[in-house]
Amino acid sequence: MFKHLKQDLPASLVVFLVALPLCLGIALASGAPPLAGLIAGIIGGLIVAPISDSAVGVSGPAAGLAVIVLNGINSLPTYETFLLAVVIGGLVQLVLGALKAGIIGLYFPSSVIQGMLSAIGIIIFLKQIPHAFGYDADPEGDIKFIQPDGQNTFSELAMALDNITPTAVVISMVGLAILILWERPFMKKQGFTKVLPGSLAAVLAGVGIHLATLGDGGLSAAQLVQLPILQPEQWGSLIKVPDFSAIGSREVWMLGVTIAIVASLETLLCVEATDKLDPHKRVTPTNRELIAQGVGNMFSGLIGGLPITQVIVRSSANIQTGNATKMSAILHGAWLLILFLLVPQVLNLIPLASLAAVLILVGYKLAKPETFVRIYKRGGRQFVPFVVTVLAIVFTDLLVGIGIGLVVSIVSILLDHYQRPFVGFRYEEGRDGQPDTWHLELSEDVTFLHKAGLRKALSNVKNGGHVILDASRTLRLDVDVRDVIEDFRARAVEDDISLEILSPDDAEVTWILHDFNKRAG
Repeated sequence: MFKHLKQDLPASLVVFLVALPLCLGIALASGAPPLAGLIAGIIGGLIVAPISDSAVGVSGPAAGLAVIVLNGINSLPTYETFLLAVVIGGLVQLVLGALKAGIIGLYFPSSVIQGMLSAIGIIIFLKQIPHAFGYDADPEGDIKFIQPDGQNTFSELAMALDNITPTAVVISMVGLAILILWERPFMKKQGFTKVLPGSLAAVLAGVGIHLATLGDGGLSAAQLVQLPILQPEQWGSLIKVPDFSAIGSREVWMLGVTIAIVASLETLLCVEATDKLDPHKRVTPTNRELIAQGVGNMFSGLIGGLPITQVIVRSSANIQTGNATKMSAILHGAWLLILFLLVPQVLNLIPLASLAAVLILVGYKLAKPETFVRIYKRGGRQFVPFVVTVLAIVFTDLLVGIGIGLVVSIVSILLDHYQRPFVGFRYEEGRDGQPDTWHLELSEDVTFLHKAGLRKALSNVKNGGHVILDASRTLRLDVDVRDVIEDFRARAVEDDISLEILSPDDAEVTWILHDFNKRAG
């Protein structure tokens, strides 16, 4: 991993800059101490990343768990009791990994995963515009349509227009200009851009503008990163430990299992998405990823942190900056720990408007118009679930939107099987006294999904007709489909329909179809 520090070191700094406000903002949205989010980010880098086999994934506190965490903290007696639920959630994830539950991630359609990526990009873009204008009422990291401040994603934009801070606008515009400049081919040829990523240059420029405009008309403390400043003798106060006396509480166990299930689903979704974004197309072992997340959540709960998942925003920033190995994720955790302990005053000079510029570009790259055009050209089967997933996530939240997208994908598959249940279908009108012929060629695997389409096709066969059911390629025939063929055989006898079944080489299917042929005469 150390062979690629030239790529991983700059990427780790960018991920650190993206993760810092998100860790604090998600903790705020979750009703937890700000340091709880920071601890989760540190654990995601220093504990989860070394165990994980993902080359591009970055873990930390997730916005998708904010409501569950908020309700859990409010419903349990103490924060320490909540931490026990986080530890239990990590333990359950270890069990899921050992049981190889990671295979669930393979069953998410690519159209839904692409929709999730584009939706997250749109949300990041829209949510960061108020921060770019200097209006920071909504915590960083919030991805829900209905916000904690009572506004929604779009009404927040209107509020931002009424609360513009000129200095913040200048900082965000300068930051975007630097980021776009760094993307130009002639700049990529410059040696210094390989060690000074555009995101870091944009943030340094923002700090410079902030320092130059201190006082009237400048930024307030609320428009900057806000880390608590602790003396070395206070570092021990960062650690909070779970209340193990509540181990027998039913509520704690239910919350722990809920955290495990939701965190695992978000992680598996993120793994599928980041593997698609990875330019080297490396495949992440999902069962090992669940184990890594489980270990991370146990550690996070043991020392006072929030639940952890792999997170698409940080992971995509990692990929876009050109990381090579998981060392960038490990180093981002080290930066969070070291810089918080040693120079929090410096970090508190970073304007949220600078970080908004970085995240706006990340969001745009996730939701490029070219993506919509490319998927549209694939046809409605891909485009409809994609668009529905995008809209559902933007107007609800991540898991609800994914669920709606999955339902639409399943309905699309069912309609496809209903409309095209065969490999081939041919109708020949009878001539010279010959009967009309319906030639139906079945696929290799005929399942219950083909049942409705096959029944519809056979119902169109006229009395006195001839049916050739070509199952010569069929290797598996569901009992539901056998029942359809059996029902048609009985009808064929009564309606003077001749039924010819071409059997495959497979012994089981051949025997079944031979029996149909024999009884049909």
